Amino acid sequence: MIMTYDYENFKQDVYKLTNINLSLYKERQMKRRIESLMNRKGYTAFDDYFHAMQKDPALLRSFVSYLTINVSEFYRNPKQWELFEQQIIPYMKKRFGNRFNIWSAACSTGDEPYTIAMILAKHFPLSQIHIYATDIDEDVLNFAKKGFYSARSLERLPREFLKTHFTKQSNGYQINSDIKACVEFRKHNLLEDKYPMGMHMIVCRNVVIYFTDEAKDEVYHKFNKSLVNQGILFIGSTEQIIHAKEIGFSAADSFFYQKM
Repeated sequence: MIMTYDYENFKQDVYKLTNINLSLYKERQMKRRIESLMNRKGYTAFDDYFHAMQKDPALLRSFVSYLTINVSEFYRNPKQWELFEQQIIPYMKKRFGNRFNIWSAACSTGDEPYTIAMILAKHFPLSQIHIYATDIDEDVLNFAKKGFYSARSLERLPREFLKTHFTKQSNGYQINSDIKACVEFRKHNLLEDKYPMGMHMIVCRNVVIYFTDEAKDEVYHKFNKSLVNQGILFIGSTEQIIHAKEIGFSAADSFFYQKM
């Protein structure tokens, strides 16, 4: 009897090849995304698509990039960034002093950690700012390290930041080297890899919404362990932590949670 190669087989093989566990993502949503990508690439069967990715590194990279849903822009949801500057920074300065560790998890193309660095630069010397920025997708990390962005991705950014921290070029904007030096980019898989410890703040926005409830709770538990006591978790505008107290968080403000 010939066994049919289905989505379950595809998930297992993708995990072996990429260390990305598709079983931890919301299945109907993710399967639909993958089938859409397959069709665009000219494949109708999961086995044909997987075998093609095994042979073609570029096809595999495009799959990983599409899979990780790289949607980002500078100063996304401005009200949240205003709250970060007006409420959270003074709290952290009072609680932790002038030096603290910030982790931008699933940072995509770097818009978020660079936004954090520019806001912090209004309050601290650049030499005191260090942001650990991670993503599972090596292509977006390489993009982020270059620090070159289109005018469209900077539309929401306050003009003062654009003027102070970017150099305009013919086809976009280059972020200045002093801000780039504040951010350390590393590859990291939220669902598989060990988490850094001793963080005073973790920023992870609009990412875990794609995970299953079980995977989401596991990530929040690990974030809690990663934070120092009374550290802050900053999540996205479409998210909330349902069992915050059980995980060890209390609501500090809208979209900000404090480790208890």
